[in-house]
Amino acid sequence: MKRVLDWLRPTYDPRCDGLTAPRPLDDRPLSAQRLVVVDLETSGLNLQRDHLLAIGAVVIEHGAIDFSQQFECTLCQPNHKASASTLIHGIAPSTIAAGREPTEALLEFMDFVGDSPLLAFHAPFDQHMLQRALKRQLGYRLQHPFIDVADLAPLLCPRGPQRRVGLDDWLDYFKLQAAERHNASADALATAELTLILFSQARRQGLDSLAELQRRAQSWRRRQTVPSL
Repeated sequence: MKRVLDWLRPTYDPRCDGLTAPRPLDDRPLSAQRLVVVDLETSGLNLQRDHLLAIGAVVIEHGAIDFSQQFECTLCQPNHKASASTLIHGIAPSTIAAGREPTEALLEFMDFVGDSPLLAFHAPFDQHMLQRALKRQLGYRLQHPFIDVADLAPLLCPRGPQRRVGLDDWLDYFKLQAAERHNASADALATAELTLILFSQARRQGLDSLAELQRRAQSWRRRQTVPSL
């Protein structure tokens, strides 16, 4: 039985030892933070069956998007076939077949992330898919904090779209445009632009740290799950 479990357990890649440990969320001002805004494209929405196809990420640092720090990568998935999701993200099977070797791509991405927290729109999905890919390919346990921009938006802008609406709804609300929707890099950039607007709203409300924003977002999320009497 032990041999079977050892065979099923992903092999840890020793190169992960060179990756920077994540920094916990703290009370530094938002302008003093380096944040990585990430968007993933996947073969579908099944958390256990589908796989990671592309990663796009941009950095917010010193209170602005740093265009010198961007990450974009398509991962090679040899057995990938066109499906309904191909019509959404537009990544052809030939592009996937010609993509980067997943282990190398994921190592490079985590090196790009460094000790920074990650932000995404509807973050639990991206977090799960990234965790799963890192564990499968590298035996690496992702411990970086993930902040969900989809929670921050209604928390900080109660007059805007509410509940679990999509990124398009918030882009329309603030009159922002994505260069190409369902493209990982373009969606990451659009999410970063939305995040900067939300940070401006947060400071007006006396909130100027990631730790406090995360606490408020968690409290807001719990209130949404409590049934009204």
